[in-house]
This record gives sequence, C-alpha cells and structure tokens, in this order.
Amino acid sequence: MAKSTETFGKKDREKSKLKKQKDKKEKAEERKNNPKSSNFEDMLAYVDENGNITSTPPDPLKKKRFNADDIVISVAKQSNEPVETIRNGKVTFFNESKGFGFIVDQVSQESVFVHVNGLIDAIKENDKVTFETEMGQKGMTAIKVKKTS
Repeated sequence: MAKSTETFGKKDREKSKLKKQKDKKEKAEERKNNPKSSNFEDMLAYVDENGNITSTPPDPLKKKRFNADDIVISVAKQSNEPVETIRNGKVTFFNESKGFGFIVDQVSQESVFVHVNGLIDAIKENDKVTFETEMGQKGMTAIKVKKTS
C-alpha cells in the first residue's frame, strides 16, 4: 500500500494559501460595494503661496506674476583670483618603510596625505616642505613635495 504524498506541512500551507485568496476576494468585494469618496475634487491637492500643500485652491489675488525674461539661467561666475598652487607645511608623520605620511599646511592647518611617489626630496618627521595638492582616491594628496631649509 502506497503512502500519501501529502504531508502535514503541505496541507497546512495549502489551507493558508486558500484562506489568503478568500480574504483578498472579500476585501475586493467590500471596496466595490462601499467605495470611499472617489470624487475627483476630493482627490486634488493645491500648493499655497508659501509652498504648503492644502486642500483649498489658492487665492487668485495673491498670485505673483514673473517676467520670463527676468529669469537668468547660467553657470556661476568664476573668480579670476590666482589660486596659490604651492603650499608650505610641516611633516607631522612619515613612515619610510610603508612609504606614506601626512603634512600639515601652515596656512589652513589642514592635514594632507603624502605618498613616497609624490616626493622630490627625501623627507622625515618635522621637516618643513613645499608641496602642491591634487585630489586622490580618498581626499587631497600632496605631490611635488620638496624639503625647505
């Protein structure tokens, strides 16, 4: 005699699946029989003069008029000030075996990463240096680092 292929878990899952389908059909019928306010006017939302969403239409007397010619769309003006590319700083940390360190800019007190590939002269901690910066993978990186006296 063969054993039944249906297990308790299968029967239980099938019952819950049928119950969910039945509940879904009942909810659909309820929505169909008792529709909520489906009036188009009730669905509209308005924005008042302050940018807030309201259910009342805006007052036409408070409407502001703009001339399209007065609206200027362009790229922000660039300043023609010369950008100081060479910066002065002091080496706060340098690991010779790993080949990296940090320089603190004298003007902005900003810490800048330096790698051995960006060095012109050999440096060590507490050396005064001049350098340029460029954007690296994780932030500003010092390049063309020269030791000063």
